[in-house]
Amino acid sequence: MNKGELVSAIADKANLGKGQAAEVLDATIAVITDALKRGEEVKIVGFGTFTVAERAAGEARNPRTGEKVQVAASKTPKFKAGAGLKDQLNA
Repeated sequence: MNKGELVSAIADKANLGKGQAAEVLDATIAVITDALKRGEEVKIVGFGTFTVAERAAGEARNPRTGEKVQVAASKTPKFKAGAGLKDQLNA
């Protein structure tokens, strides 16, 4: 499912216009992104938790040349599914 399909599904489920559903989805993504940028955790009970993980600097190899390259430290988003979501998938 891509973003357009997700917007259509939200519009149908919530009885909204596609424009309104797109605004809601964009706002939701922006709020989650802003919270993660501030280092906060975003918990949606029954769905899951978004967090930020720190990746240490390290060394990797270029697969084409085999040359060693330095990889800078970075942050990456993580998602852990909640019990409610897992239960729905396994029902």
